[in-house]
Amino acid sequence: MKAEAVPTVRRREMSRDLAVCGLFAALIAIGAFVKVVIPAGADTINFTLQWFFVLLAAFLLGSKRAFLSVGVYLAIGLLGVPVFARGGGPAYIIRPTFGFLLGFAAAAFAAGKICEVRRTLRPSVLAAASFAAYLLYYGAGMIYFYLIMRFVASQPVGWGAVFMVYCMPTMFPDIILCVLAAAAARRLRPVVRPFLEEYGENR
Repeated sequence: MKAEAVPTVRRREMSRDLAVCGLFAALIAIGAFVKVVIPAGADTINFTLQWFFVLLAAFLLGSKRAFLSVGVYLAIGLLGVPVFARGGGPAYIIRPTFGFLLGFAAAAFAAGKICEVRRTLRPSVLAAASFAAYLLYYGAGMIYFYLIMRFVASQPVGWGAVFMVYCMPTMFPDIILCVLAAAAARRLRPVVRPFLEEYGENR
């Protein structure tokens, strides 16, 4: 490849990555509006389709692009665009449930990295990636919720209450979304492969 062609190729790759990440950021945002409101003590929690699109991004795009997709989504929401389940804006950072949104980023990177390392979208690899992402997602959500309630809201809450009230209602539905995302990824990977750099073959 000629030296003068390298910047052009890089610009083309960057444009492609931005377009793909923007698309998945939009899908995650759309997923926030497809929700079921669940009563949780004196408050409510939302079961949405965001988790499905976060995992799909990880399986199809890999760790870096998936992480960037979630990062773009979070940045747009924190700037004030109402793309979160309960609106948007910088004040969202001190909401106890914001940790689950941060968990999306960690989960997307981890799941994508596992698929990259294993270089396959076999069901066993997708299951392992989903499990790791699932633990990070709920772990980040629980820790952030606990810290905000204790040190910002000055309302100490026990770990058991956080788990039972704010995690349990959505944990099983999110497992179903893991299965659906894995199935969708195996079908969609051959379609998106021509537009992305290969990080593994479906076997």
